[in-house]
Amino acid sequence: MVKTDKERIVTELAADLGAAETLIVADYRGLTNKQLEALRDELLKHGARFRIVKNTLTRRAAEQAGAEALLVMLEGPTAIAFIESAGDPAAVAKALAATAKTTNVLTLRGGILEGKPLSGAEVDQLATLPPLDVLRGQLVGAIVGPLTQLLALVSAPLRDLHGLIDARIKQLEEEGQVVEPTAEAAVVTEQPAPAGAEQSGEAVETEDAMEDAAGEAAAETPSDSAESDDQEGSPDPATAESATQES
Repeated sequence: MVKTDKERIVTELAADLGAAETLIVADYRGLTNKQLEALRDELLKHGARFRIVKNTLTRRAAEQAGAEALLVMLEGPTAIAFIESAGDPAAVAKALAATAKTTNVLTLRGGILEGKPLSGAEVDQLATLPPLDVLRGQLVGAIVGPLTQLLALVSAPLRDLHGLIDARIKQLEEEGQVVEPTAEAAVVTEQPAPAGAEQSGEAVETEDAMEDAAGEAAAETPSDSAESDDQEGSPDPATAESATQES
């Protein structure tokens, strides 16, 4: 390989390492070309490019891209799965782990997950996670679930109260104790008279009594005067008899 080709490869690897926040490093030793092609096609479905690299050139590219955490993983034949931002790291790790299990030759050395170094064991754990869509659904469920439970707790007493009231009304109707109010009962309902109205009535009654008493006094006064005048104008019988005898 000429120098210009090496420089071109280092530049390409440095660009890939700088652009990929997540990648997985594997030892592909023992895989056939057919198996490698099948693995590449499977990883492309999950948003990853599987590339075989030379360790010497990859070290230079890692130093150039500032990915020093990758240096400890570059031992023996190396292949790197570069996962795009829209890719599914768990699905990529699952596909690599499945190939390692079926071939018994592929080994997962480690990787970098959003800038954080991963060991081979941690990549195996990543492979046990559900797909990204399922994880997003579980995350949404974890967020919405408590809100739904809170809403149910708040609305449950109101529903229970409404149900109890309906049940009680139905029970009373079955026992014949519920009577619909009539219009006449609503009209005949007496309203309590205000306190001021009662006082006004008492004052009117008192005034009427005083007028009646005054009328009675006025009616009796002429009779008494007439009787007095009759008494003064009528001569005493004894006096009249004495005057007759003297004559």
